Amino acid sequence: MSNRPRFQMGQPVITPAAQSLLEQAGISPTVLLGRHLRGDWGELDIADVASNELALLIHRRLLSSYVIPGGGKIWIITEADRSVTTILLPEDY
Repeated sequence: MSNRPRFQMGQPVITPAAQSLLEQAGISPTVLLGRHLRGDWGELDIADVASNELALLIHRRLLSSYVIPGGGKIWIITEADRSVTTILLPEDY
């Protein structure tokens, strides 16, 4: 997997709950953003991975999901127009 971004992320945004969870886990949001931008979609099933790969070609929304050590899950969503990328908890959606 390349270290180069596969798409533009636009404005990065993080919800307060996601920020808190990452701080508690000692994980920098930029580490997860980097994974997302490189196409490391985290813990998704094969259908969601295929959906993301197609979304790269036809400019649809992209979703990554990362399990956080100690409990919890972080989603990263890049909007179809690539204007905003949001780091959030699933329950923030």
